[in-house]
Amino acid sequence: MTTELLSFIPATFPALALAHFLALLSPGPDFFLIIGHAVRHRLRGAIFICLGIALGNAVYIALAAIGWAAIRHSLLLYRGMELVSAAYLIWMGGMLLRSCHHAIKARKSTGADIREQPALSPIRQLFAGLGSALLNPKNAVFYLTLMTVILGPGTTAPQQLFVGIWMTLLVFVWDAGLAHLISLPTMQRLLWRCIPFIEGLAGGLLILLAILLVILPLFAV
Repeated sequence: MTTELLSFIPATFPALALAHFLALLSPGPDFFLIIGHAVRHRLRGAIFICLGIALGNAVYIALAAIGWAAIRHSLLLYRGMELVSAAYLIWMGGMLLRSCHHAIKARKSTGADIREQPALSPIRQLFAGLGSALLNPKNAVFYLTLMTVILGPGTTAPQQLFVGIWMTLLVFVWDAGLAHLISLPTMQRLLWRCIPFIEGLAGGLLILLAILLVILPLFAV
């Protein structure tokens, strides 16, 4: 039985798991999107964002597993995805900045609890997370690299399935754990007065990432 289970785990799995985990530690658009919503609405306002991000990653993992390399070989396609991603990040960042502005204005005028504002519906959360993951072309290249360079061509379909499920679940658990940490009563008490600042910072960083996504390739030409 143990031998059969081990047959689902490729020999290079430890290296792949380590590379994937280190990538999760690096803050990116998904991180700031989760922070921006969880700090105000706690876990209920971010859990479906985490699910959408995980599903978006699962799509790229599946495409990488079946050998989809078009995005790597088509500079025009890759650049197009970068521009669409930048526009999406600017839109999401703008929403967070606007929410921050309204929160500061409401607090100054009425002293209202800014957390009373409604969170996104589960469907809108899901699509926000899905869009963040799918519109990031670096996700496609990252998973393609993991699946082709680290796993190699000798990996079986069951092994690819195991690795794909592992990485998808890890993305969801990591992101949901981050949202849950921010949702803890102790964290909420510490962050209550800082919510507009954190929300504004997350929105600003999303916009900054979008700008870098557009201008950095121009210097590489």
